[in-house]
Amino acid sequence: MKTSIYSKIACLATSVALLSGTTFANGPKPFPKEGIWRGVFRVSESQVPFNFEFKGKDPKNAVLTLLNGSRRDDFHVERRGEDSIYVKMNTYDAALVAKVEADGSLSGEYRSLVPGFRGNSLPFVAEHGKAYRFVEPGKDVTPKYDISGKWEIKTYTKEAVPASIALLKQNGNKLTGVIMTVVGDTRELEGTVQGDEFELSGFTGPSPFIVRGKINDDNSITGEQGFGIYKNLKFDGQRNDKAELPDPYKLTFLKEGYKKLDFTFPDLTGKPVSLSDDKYKGKVVIIETIGTWCPNCTDQTVFLSPWFKKNQKRGVEAIAIGFEQKDDLEYAKYTLGKLRDKYGITYDILFGGIADKKVVAEKLPALNKFIAFPTTIIIDRKGEVREIYTGYTGTVTGKYFNEYEAKFNKVLDELIAEPVPERTVAQTENGK
Repeated sequence: MKTSIYSKIACLATSVALLSGTTFANGPKPFPKEGIWRGVFRVSESQVPFNFEFKGKDPKNAVLTLLNGSRRDDFHVERRGEDSIYVKMNTYDAALVAKVEADGSLSGEYRSLVPGFRGNSLPFVAEHGKAYRFVEPGKDVTPKYDISGKWEIKTYTKEAVPASIALLKQNGNKLTGVIMTVVGDTRELEGTVQGDEFELSGFTGPSPFIVRGKINDDNSITGEQGFGIYKNLKFDGQRNDKAELPDPYKLTFLKEGYKKLDFTFPDLTGKPVSLSDDKYKGKVVIIETIGTWCPNCTDQTVFLSPWFKKNQKRGVEAIAIGFEQKDDLEYAKYTLGKLRDKYGITYDILFGGIADKKVVAEKLPALNKFIAFPTTIIIDRKGEVREIYTGYTGTVTGKYFNEYEAKFNKVLDELIAEPVPERTVAQTENGK
């Protein structure tokens, strides 16, 4: 009886599989090559490219660094199984999970790790040795326009939202920039201008972001912003050097009749903590509403944590109230604990509940409304709210960050210089 061609192929495939298994068991296990990589997320019918660098030839020393313009974000790499890697996105409860293919490429997905979440994943592939983001070398199209500068951006949503501002810098085909809104910024984006079209993308650990647009003859731009696993928004924009966002110190304020904030939330040990506790009496207190899922909150923490260590002895305390993706204290102990350990936070961290703006507004009823994570509330020595700052502008925004830092320090210096209320002094002297 003759052996059919299909049987021969099946036998060959079995032999290759067995040989591969032996190689993995007795030889070196596959691991990503060191160097520059280009990855591509598949989001519905769209592709979102990103770049990273891989260093280390084994899991003990391996680091994956996401590259976005001048920004660098490092993540530890673990081996999972014979031919797979697992890259936890640091304090964000998500990970890149990928298989090392036979040709050395990677295939996998960006996966949410939040318990109970489903469908929050993005497939991706990545190739070693490719440093470009959107256009292969030698295939660039000469730009028709230079879109460097400040742009006033209007997005189209069901809800009325203030215009955002794009700060762009073009050098030939290369384009970098950031988009600022009343709730924060996109972090640094990197992309290209080709003819009369442009593209920007960013991936720093949270869900990836992409902008695609067209430059019109009237010097306007139109396009679409994509928020990874979340939503897409159409936009148009006009170059406007005088465009500004609403004053972040005037968006959130106390309702009429209120001077103070009142709350009690558990810390990461479960102990109830309140602003009325002795620890905070007579102190200037900085309150931060944050979430570990929120990139702008992380950037604000990177700013506040070292600032607090430097200034605490001047009579300052700080409290971070975390609102997480799961309304569970045990889960919050894990996520907020990771944030504390990663950034060396030495001020109190409390758990406020589920990450929902309506929930925050209900739990902090003295506020007129709650607009953004993070929101910074500064309280004077008498326990009265003196300033509320909505959102956060990171270092990539240049002068906007410098202005934020300068005013933050000015306000804190002024409040710290105010005298401790006599009642508080008397209580301290009496051991109360």
